[in-house]
Amino acid sequence: MAAFSRRLTFSLVLLFLFLSFTEAKEFLVGGKTDAWKIPSSESDSLNKWAEISRFRIGDSLVWKYDGGKDSVLQVTKEAYGSCNTSNSIAEYKDGSTKVKLEKSGPFYFISGAEGHCEQGQKLIVVVLSPRHRYTGITPAPSPAEIEGPAIAPTSSATGLKAGFLVTLGVLVFGLF
Repeated sequence: MAAFSRRLTFSLVLLFLFLSFTEAKEFLVGGKTDAWKIPSSESDSLNKWAEISRFRIGDSLVWKYDGGKDSVLQVTKEAYGSCNTSNSIAEYKDGSTKVKLEKSGPFYFISGAEGHCEQGQKLIVVVLSPRHRYTGITPAPSPAEIEGPAIAPTSSATGLKAGFLVTLGVLVFGLF
């Protein structure tokens, strides 16, 4: 009975860890509350942060900023490149903005404060496409390389899930 109890506990811990890796996540833009500002240098750019992050469908971006002095605009690729604030897809001014990433591909954001975008206060986030069965590793493109939908970076999670379930069955029920 003790062996079964240990197996069950171990299996539940593994299941919890597995599920925690597949849940949607909230990302604080820039990794800190005061990140939505004009960068002090190119290495301080929010795009550097976005390039090392991996965003999936269902994840959310969260901005913390002074809503009385700034805003977040979701814009097209063209508006991003020209810092055009006049025709945004969405505008957020509340100082605590949360945007759910509901499709794969690039998302473009710029500051709505006059002159801030031109000084580098902007962000491209690439949302990975749903996982497909790949035989090799396909790296996700950086925001600078985006011309189309994002590509999943690694092999299929389906195989991982199946392997996990078989392992779980072996541990819990002593199958095979």
